Amino acid sequence: MYGVVEISGHQYKVQAGDVLDVEKLSNEAGSTVELEKVLFIGGEKPLVGLPTVSGAKVTAKVIKHDRSRKIIAFKRKPGMYQKKMGHRQNYTALLITEINDGNGNVTKIDADSKAAKKFLK
Repeated sequence: MYGVVEISGHQYKVQAGDVLDVEKLSNEAGSTVELEKVLFIGGEKPLVGLPTVSGAKVTAKVIKHDRSRKIIAFKRKPGMYQKKMGHRQNYTALLITEINDGNGNVTKIDADSKAAKKFLK
């Protein structure tokens, strides 16, 4: 089973065991987050939300807060000036641990998966 969730105005397709990099959240590293804005649940019986699927939620664990790689922006106008700027975006890494569709069907992360062994201790 998979789902489409909205986090900070962006939509992400998630499955149990996925690691997502999203815009920085205010939660502490190691805490769990319940994402209530589930737009779609896919699988054997797909559920489409109007605008969200009622009762559905996705549970995730905050792995870390970090900054992405540096992006260089170079502005140049012929004969006038040159300007070199850099930007690093803050992000939060989330591990999707559970998807609940609201009808009693729950998909959890496999305990033998690589991500579970690395981040769930």
